Amino acid sequence: MNKPNNTKEAEDLMIQKEYEALLDDYIHSNHRQRIERINKAFIFANQAHKGVKRRSGEPYIMHPLAVSRIVCKEMGLGSTSICSALLHDVVEDTDYTVEDIQNLFGERIAQIVDGLTKISGGIFVEAASLQAENMRKLLLTMSSDIRVVLIKMADRLHNMRTLGSLLPAKQYKIAGETMYLYAPLAHRLGLFAIKTELEDLSFRYEHPEEYKQITQKLKATASDRGLVYEHFAAPLRKKLDEMDMKYEMKERVKSVYSVWSKMQSKGVGFDDVYDIFAVRIVFESQEGIDEKKRCWDIYSVITDLYKLRPDRIRDWVSRPKANGYQALHLTVMGPDGQWIEIQIRSSKMDEIAEKGFAAHWKYKERQNPEDETELDKWLGTIQELLENPDPNAMDFLDTIKLNLYTNEIFIFTPRGDLKTLPQNATALDFAYELHTDIGDSCIGAKVNHKLVPLSHKLSSGDQVEILTSKSHHPQEEWLSFATTAKAKTKIEAALRKQKKEKIKNGEKKVMEILKKFNISPEIAVLDKITSYYGFSKKDDFYYAVLQDQITWPDNPKKILREKSDNIFLKYVKQTFNLGKSEEEKENVTPENSLHEVIDKTKTYILKEEGFHKNYIVANCCKPIPGDEVLGFLDEDNTVTAHKRSCSFAQKLKSNFGEKIISCEWGKNNLSSFPSTIEVDGIDSVGILNQITKTISEDFVVNIRKIQLDSNAGIFAGKIEISVHDVNDINQLCGKLSKIKGVKTVKRVDD
Repeated sequence: MNKPNNTKEAEDLMIQKEYEALLDDYIHSNHRQRIERINKAFIFANQAHKGVKRRSGEPYIMHPLAVSRIVCKEMGLGSTSICSALLHDVVEDTDYTVEDIQNLFGERIAQIVDGLTKISGGIFVEAASLQAENMRKLLLTMSSDIRVVLIKMADRLHNMRTLGSLLPAKQYKIAGETMYLYAPLAHRLGLFAIKTELEDLSFRYEHPEEYKQITQKLKATASDRGLVYEHFAAPLRKKLDEMDMKYEMKERVKSVYSVWSKMQSKGVGFDDVYDIFAVRIVFESQEGIDEKKRCWDIYSVITDLYKLRPDRIRDWVSRPKANGYQALHLTVMGPDGQWIEIQIRSSKMDEIAEKGFAAHWKYKERQNPEDETELDKWLGTIQELLENPDPNAMDFLDTIKLNLYTNEIFIFTPRGDLKTLPQNATALDFAYELHTDIGDSCIGAKVNHKLVPLSHKLSSGDQVEILTSKSHHPQEEWLSFATTAKAKTKIEAALRKQKKEKIKNGEKKVMEILKKFNISPEIAVLDKITSYYGFSKKDDFYYAVLQDQITWPDNPKKILREKSDNIFLKYVKQTFNLGKSEEEKENVTPENSLHEVIDKTKTYILKEEGFHKNYIVANCCKPIPGDEVLGFLDEDNTVTAHKRSCSFAQKLKSNFGEKIISCEWGKNNLSSFPSTIEVDGIDSVGILNQITKTISEDFVVNIRKIQLDSNAGIFAGKIEISVHDVNDINQLCGKLSKIKGVKTVKRVDD
């Protein structure tokens, strides 16, 4: 009989222990101590969430407490943010209102909680249009108080840390949207430590085997890295100790996801990733000694000891990144013959590098608010994007993402002003960076005094002059080489304006044709003509008319005499179950449907029965048995299998998470799957014959296409083959790599 009480006592003890840990974090911070308001917020939140449990079974209040600890300890924010984090789910999940929060805790905390409530449930929900709208809300709240999005990031981080209690399909959805937008947003806000953890946690759930393998390899090679680090660091410490400064030098190992990402982008194995670790030197600022000068003094000491790699110097001390990151990076050849990257920072630079705009916020409160402008500049850019949001939700989210995750280049105007643009930006992007009117009317550019097209990619240090003409307007093709979110948004807005004019003129043209044949322009008539030509909207039809994409019959009255919809629309309706009543849709059963009813809570087995499969292979990534996969459930109840690492599948996870299901491969004996391997090496007589013989005879694998090119004694190419599973490919790559002259063999996506 005492068991419930014991359980309640244990839960109360757990809650109290976590709250005391939060207070301990806060007391050891350098914020002014306002414990009373934190205690008031905790008591209120604990009472509001009383009796509610999380999916893991623990009391719900443990989540706001965990988010508050992240906000305090990992972001370094103060009592206003801690109280807001404790209260962040109260309005969403209980009967309390924003007005109640304002009456009890004041206007500022109420505004932050209100901002968090408006974007609750994550940036993403099932309907694509709502996702884009929630993203807009999130970005708009940043301009009023950046702490809203910082607390939201802490909320997402804790959800990722406790993802293990959810079903696999839900894990893929949340991990996918985290990798798609939350991690880039953390990057853009300069939250390096949080960004890294979000990436690692997403990777862990999406690719558990690769995560485990890389983690084990990092542990196995730790002692070797330690020796390399000590050989490098020992002589350097002696020199730095002579400089009369407080400093810390430490080894920083690449994250698991970063290692995997490098392996994928470079097409190399773990052993070939040379920059697994870097060395970080963090020094304490001293009065009277300029921080920038101190960075270059340390640089000088390092380059006196070790040979510099000149192409790897990165000076973000003189010109910080757009997210406020400041450091001096250099790469030198260590005593063991390995390239070693060194990052030099002051303690303030280090805090901003790890905590980003969270640290900026703290410094901004302490010092002159005018000192920090990077945050305001970025929010200004975001504000411009929101003025003309793309009506297509997926495109809008992609456009926002463009503005989050990019390396930067620095471009000069003819007058010598400096502008920051993302890497791979074009002359057209630069035109829109200067002003919308300049972008809309540009016809070309001069880069370093040479005439170039608008599609010309810019390099850091270029001086660019934009040429304009009042009679020129944005073209559809510009979207193919605009890379910045600002440029794409402005071009799309201008094109929409142009399209409106064309729609009006198209409508006039239709009315003239109907008048000519004495057809009354009633709504039913226009709907039938629009439908006949396969358009769902009249505006799209009018636009097509003006573009001369419509072929009219000798007498348009023939269209009105047609008894049924056109063939295309019939097919669409049958395929997507359109035009049926709700009762008819509900009556679709396994017996009268082409596909089985799929339980989303269970893992779906991809299998073949005879020569028929119960799934479709996605063309974008072409998975084969053995690949880690997930399923996307179409409108017609068909499962399309994607690789978990597929970039398009990542968009699906982010935007249509409810349609994602967990999948595993069943037994596959009959089906063959197309795949491609890439091979290169030293060219020699007969090597092509050896490669083809190994594939066709040793493995009895069907070669679909082979293309090898030889140049200056080196050969390289791709071979398309049909295989049963990943094991076939791995064995084949292993066998081919043993042929004399072959250097690398690897599987690649088509």
